[in-house]
Amino acid sequence: MTQPPQPPNEPPQGGFGAPQEPPAGGFGAPQEPPPGGFGAPTPPPENPPYGYPQTPPQGPPAQPPGTPPPGPPPGYGYPNQQPGYGYPNQPPGYGYPGQPGQAGQPGQPSPYGYPTPPMQPGAQQQYPYPPPPQGTGGGKKLSRQAQIIIAASVAVVLIIAGGVLFASSGDEGGKSDAKGGSSGSTEGGTAGTGGEKAADGAGKEKAPGNTRSKAAFQLPVPEVTDVTTVKGSWITDTAYVKTGVNEIVGYDLDKGTQLWSIPLPGQVCAASAHVSEDNKTAVAFAAAKTTADKNYQQCTEVGAIDLMAGKLLWSKSVNGSNVGDEKVRFSEVTLSGETIAAGGTDGGAAFDLADGSVRWKPEVSAEGCYDMGYGGGEGLVAARKCGSYDDPQVSIQNLNPVTGAPISTFQMPTGVDYASVVSTDPLVVAADVGDTAGDGSGISDFFSIDAKTGKLIAKIPADADKYAAKCRSTEVESCQMLAVGNGRLYLPTEEHEGGGEYGDTNEIVSFDLATGKGTSDRADAGDRYTMVPLRMDGGNIIAYKRPPYDKGGQIVSIDGGTFKQTVLLENPAGETVRDMESGFLPDYAELLYRNGRLFMSDTTLSKPSNSSLDDKSYLAVSFTTT
Repeated sequence: MTQPPQPPNEPPQGGFGAPQEPPAGGFGAPQEPPPGGFGAPTPPPENPPYGYPQTPPQGPPAQPPGTPPPGPPPGYGYPNQQPGYGYPNQPPGYGYPGQPGQAGQPGQPSPYGYPTPPMQPGAQQQYPYPPPPQGTGGGKKLSRQAQIIIAASVAVVLIIAGGVLFASSGDEGGKSDAKGGSSGSTEGGTAGTGGEKAADGAGKEKAPGNTRSKAAFQLPVPEVTDVTTVKGSWITDTAYVKTGVNEIVGYDLDKGTQLWSIPLPGQVCAASAHVSEDNKTAVAFAAAKTTADKNYQQCTEVGAIDLMAGKLLWSKSVNGSNVGDEKVRFSEVTLSGETIAAGGTDGGAAFDLADGSVRWKPEVSAEGCYDMGYGGGEGLVAARKCGSYDDPQVSIQNLNPVTGAPISTFQMPTGVDYASVVSTDPLVVAADVGDTAGDGSGISDFFSIDAKTGKLIAKIPADADKYAAKCRSTEVESCQMLAVGNGRLYLPTEEHEGGGEYGDTNEIVSFDLATGKGTSDRADAGDRYTMVPLRMDGGNIIAYKRPPYDKGGQIVSIDGGTFKQTVLLENPAGETVRDMESGFLPDYAELLYRNGRLFMSDTTLSKPSNSSLDDKSYLAVSFTTT
C-alpha cells in the first residue's frame, strides 16, 4: 500500500524561508508611512468572507497609533514535498504548513475576500485605528477630547465589521435562523455557548476520565499483487472486524489478536456500513480468487455476515433478464431493516437478511430503467436511471423494503447523471448538477425531500470553494465527511488560513433541511487543526480533528443544541504514533469511534513499491483511552 508523504517532524533548519540578513538599520527600522498615516481607517469590504466571524482582540492594540508596523516575517520554511510514486496528487494534509505563494499566506490575497496582513510569530491581529488629529504629528500626547473621539471611532469600525462578518456566517442572501451559539478559536478548539437541547436527544458517547489515548494495536498490510479493495470495517461489543484478502477477520478490541476468520471464495468488493440490531451486515464479493492469468473477477455474490459469531450466514447470486444467462454484477450493497439491497450497472436486487431469499431482481424495462444502487439505514431508497446514455433521467424512489414498490418518487433536475443518498430518514440526496462542482467532490447541491410524497422541501447549494464533503458520484451510498441529524445537514468548510504563525483550519457548519438556509451553528477546529463529521450520536455530532504535524488527532462530540465541543479522545504527539495516524486521510479511509476506541483503516491496497514511504504501512491502527 502506498501512503502519502509524511510532513517533516520539526521545522527544517535553513533552506527556503530561513531568516535573512537584516536590512540596513536592522529589523523594524522606521518605514515611510502610507498616505493618511499608519492605521488609517479601513472600511468594511463589500463582499465579506463566509462563515468565519472574527473576535476583536481584548485590551489595547498590539501597537499604538502612529507606530510603524514591524517588517514581514521570514518565509515559511517548509520545502515543497512531492507525493510518492503511485499515490494520487492530493493537497497537503489537514493542518500542515502552507506553501509559499498560496492564497491566504502573508502578502497574498485571502480566498475569503480579505487581504491577509503579515504576522510575526505570536503577534496579535492589527485592527484599524483612526489617524492622529492633524497637527499633532503623532508625537504629542492627545487631549482628553481627542482620545474620546478616537475611541468612539474605533468602536464604530469594529461593530460594523463584526456585524458584517457575523451575518456572513449564515446562508448567503438569507437570514440565519439562529439555534445554537458559535464557538471561538483556540489551538484545540473551543466550545459554543447556549442552552438549547439537540432535537434528536442526548448522545451515548461520554468523555472518559482520561481522554489521553495510547496506540493499542496495528494490523499489517496483507500481501497483494495488484490493486485490491478492502472496504468494510465494523465494531461490536467484543471485536473489531475488518475486511482482508479473500476473508473477513474479527480482532480482539484491545490486543488486536485474531478471534475468527470468514474465508470467502473471492475478494470483497462492497460492504454495508449499516448493522442490524443483532449485529448482522451485508457484503458483496467475487465468486473466485484472482490469479496470475486473471487479475480481475466480477462481483456477483451477495452475503450476510454475523459479526458476533464470525460466520457467513448465506451467499446468493441472481440472473437478471437484462443480462441473459450471466450473473448480475454488483458494485455496492446496503442494509435496511431485514432487507439487503445491492445495485450496479446491471440493475438492483434485494434479499431477505435471515435466509437470503430473493425479494426482487433486475428486469428488462422498455425505458431502459435500472436501479443504480440503494441507500439503507432507517429506510430504503433507490437511485434509478432511465433513458439513454446521452439523455439520462435520474429519480429518487423511497421503497417498501419488503416488496420494492415505490412509496414516492422525486425526479432529479436535468443535468444529473448520478445521485448519492446521504440519508434515508430524513431523505437527503446529493448530486453534481451539470458537472458544475468542478472539484471532484460529486456535490454541487443537496436536496431535502419529503419521503412520503416525493416533493422537494429545500435545495441547498454547496459551493465547492466553501464546503469539503465528498461523494463518489458513481456510488449511491458513498458520501463522507458530513452528517444529518436534528433536522440539519452538517458540513465541514474548506481549509483556510488560521490565526497562528502557519497552518490551516476550518469549521463545521449546518443547514436547516426545512428551509435550506444556513444556521448560526459553527464549531471551530482550532488553530492548525481541521475537523470533519464522522456520524451522529443521538443529537450530537461525532467529529475527527486532524492534527498539525506536531500533535495528535482528536475525537470530539459536538452538542447539537449548544455546539459545545467535548474531547472524547486525544492521540499521542510522539513521532511514531503521528506517522501511523497521518497515513489515514478522512476522505480515503474508514474511521470508526466507539466507547473510547478509535479505529482507522484503509479501503484500497496496492502492490508495494520500492519507495521508503512504504516501510511503515498498516491495514488498520487502533487507539484507546481504556
